[in-house]
Amino acid sequence: MLQKATRIMKAPPSVISSAAVGGRKEHEGPMGHCFDKINDDPYFSTETYERGEAQLQKQAVRLALEKISAEPSDIDVLLGGDLLNQCVGTTYGVEDYDMPFLGIYSACSTMSEGVLLASVLVDSGHSQRAMAVTSSHFCTAERQYRLPLNYGGQRTPTSQWTATAGGALILAPKDKPPYVRACTVGRIVDMDITDPNNMGAAMAPAAYSTIREFFTDTGMTPADFDLIVTGDLGKVGSRLLCELFDRDGTDLRQKHRDCGLMLYSFEEQDVHAGGSGCGCAASMLCGHFIPQLREGSLKNILFAATGALLSPTVNQQGETIPSVSHLVWLSHYSGEGV
Repeated sequence: MLQKATRIMKAPPSVISSAAVGGRKEHEGPMGHCFDKINDDPYFSTETYERGEAQLQKQAVRLALEKISAEPSDIDVLLGGDLLNQCVGTTYGVEDYDMPFLGIYSACSTMSEGVLLASVLVDSGHSQRAMAVTSSHFCTAERQYRLPLNYGGQRTPTSQWTATAGGALILAPKDKPPYVRACTVGRIVDMDITDPNNMGAAMAPAAYSTIREFFTDTGMTPADFDLIVTGDLGKVGSRLLCELFDRDGTDLRQKHRDCGLMLYSFEEQDVHAGGSGCGCAASMLCGHFIPQLREGSLKNILFAATGALLSPTVNQQGETIPSVSHLVWLSHYSGEGV
């Protein structure tokens, strides 16, 4: 059932498996226990950081399959993307699996877009098993979007640390919790932010737009959810998101959690305004929130990862930074008898 930008699932698909992979810095943070595999070598035993990022996705896909004793041939479609040009992290990461593949790009909101699309494919009957995967890598993102690593530039207080992490999950027809109950397709929002070191300010209005649209479409409120989770707004964006909802008379602070604020320790790790990158939200969803929804310690959450749709070329030309956020409602309940 479609209500404007929100689709309510007729037969909510189940998340039957998920896996999170990270690097050393992620393991040293407060969420280090949530990862299925940690890699201490930023090159992942390859010759380049880009090949290393591909290993993040390769490992995440393999682990998600192994958890349910599945083979690549059991997956009807794989949806994946990353932050790199032409999504090469995904391309080289999953090419050996020989799955039907749809490449997607939504910057740091790629995981919520992937889960959204995979859910719709399963709910519609197109696919019996659909997988979503994404990743990010500090070293690959820094030299593509900002400065060469050996430049040693000073990072601004509003800058965020791109997570070296990845996550993958598998969706199948309604079986067991957690379930994807609904999803909302985000709109492009541009508030004239031009600073590529202030992603939180650029992305917060997009998160606000999508979450508000979900509430408008469904008639639900924050009180209906245990948590409202954003992807990587960090300190700046999280504050702005709550302030935007304050204007509507809605207090989001008690329910809001941001993966960029959860992944690292601000006291012990130098991450400035927090974590970011596709892998930030993906690893927290797959390694932290999905297990809690499965066991029932969480009943209902909204997961709204956020993405800044910039490129270095247009940003250097003075263009602003458009952003988008896609949302999925994940629940311990399928909706029947609840």
